[in-house]
Amino acid sequence: MTDARRTALAFAEAQRARFLTEYQDFLRIPSISTDPAHATDIQAAAAWVANHLRTIGISHVEIIPTTRHPVVFGEWSGAGPAARTVLIYGHYDVQPADPLDLWTSDPFTPTLVGDYVHARGASDMKGQVTAVLNGIESALHAGGLPVNLKFLIEGEEEIGSPSMADFISNHRDLLASDFSLNADAGGLVEGIPAIGYALRGLTYYDLTVYGPERDLHSGGYGGVIHNPAQVLCDLVAGMHDASGRVTLPGFYDRVRPLSEEERAELARLPFGDEHFRQQAGVAELWGEAGFSAVERIGARPTLEVNGLLSGFTDEGSKTVLPAKAMAKISMRLVPDQDPREVRSQFLSYLAAHAPATVRWEAKELNAASAVITERSTAEVQALQAALQTVWGVAPVFTRGGGSVPIVADLKQILGIDSVLTGFSQPGDRIHSPNERQHLPNWSRGTDAIIHFLYNLLQ
Repeated sequence: MTDARRTALAFAEAQRARFLTEYQDFLRIPSISTDPAHATDIQAAAAWVANHLRTIGISHVEIIPTTRHPVVFGEWSGAGPAARTVLIYGHYDVQPADPLDLWTSDPFTPTLVGDYVHARGASDMKGQVTAVLNGIESALHAGGLPVNLKFLIEGEEEIGSPSMADFISNHRDLLASDFSLNADAGGLVEGIPAIGYALRGLTYYDLTVYGPERDLHSGGYGGVIHNPAQVLCDLVAGMHDASGRVTLPGFYDRVRPLSEEERAELARLPFGDEHFRQQAGVAELWGEAGFSAVERIGARPTLEVNGLLSGFTDEGSKTVLPAKAMAKISMRLVPDQDPREVRSQFLSYLAAHAPATVRWEAKELNAASAVITERSTAEVQALQAALQTVWGVAPVFTRGGGSVPIVADLKQILGIDSVLTGFSQPGDRIHSPNERQHLPNWSRGTDAIIHFLYNLLQ
């Protein structure tokens, strides 16, 4: 072990208490990106990140406005012009805390419970951001790094990063790097470190079916006017067949099949179908026939209804035939599906199946491509070695079921791959009440980042 690496690790160990205090200060900021009422908090969170970068030794730091929420950019070029440059990605925004009555403590008052800290953003992603920054600070304290650093910390990830594609396009030279480190796209598999090498894409729609010009008396018009709620239910029900496959025309044409080697690697993960059944609290699993739950989540596309709204939904009864019905529908996409082609497939399905008795509208809210990274790259191997050093066990490789739009944007616009990891656990209740972060893993994450950075020199 080099002296610099040893010094960095010793510094991190000595600063654990301070790191935790700073982390808790970050968690106290209710930086909810979807709620305009928290615009001031968004600005405060961006300022916190910028100030923290300056404090740890990043001299060039800017808060750059976007059409929505600001980006915090930073740069450290102390390794020299011949060294590689790593783009550190993160986000400072969080999900809403609702429903508040299910929290056991205030969501923006970080609360220590055993080895955990409970707060909104504790895991997603303020815990991951601070773990990475702590590792970088420790390495800088030890006298420098073998790579140059750039930072892209955004405030829109929880609303789909709508400004990021334009921001990256408009700042190509500023952000030019060799690869990105993203700790928001992976986590521990119940004590085993993990490296994500693929993420699903996303396309999301509001589908609205319109019937009469106003709500009608169901006794006077039922059986005469086609109920838009019934039409919507029929359309949604027809989007899957009996074996769980999506019925949009051409939906599977571009789906990249899993190789036998990948299926064997995914089968090594220490959880199977029963794990997902227990985690979800359901009697039986459901999904596309012929694939395990792990394969369905990481490597197969899906179509889900995220919400339904129509007619009268308050307490009691009101006999109306609703004027419209709306469903929120998302599709998770895999390599090599194109969101634009999927949109065409979705619209073709609706045009073919919606009756002439109604009119419909499909509004696209989000779209992002799937991404996949080669596992043999030098940076992935550097992270693999770092995680094994800290946890004492070889990490597993995972395909994430979720979407991180920035990863696709960085690949398509800057041409760089992302190394994906994280230090959360499956039970950390991300996006749910009582979100938490396991603090021993958080500290190990900092040590892993130190090893990763020095491994890049090898």
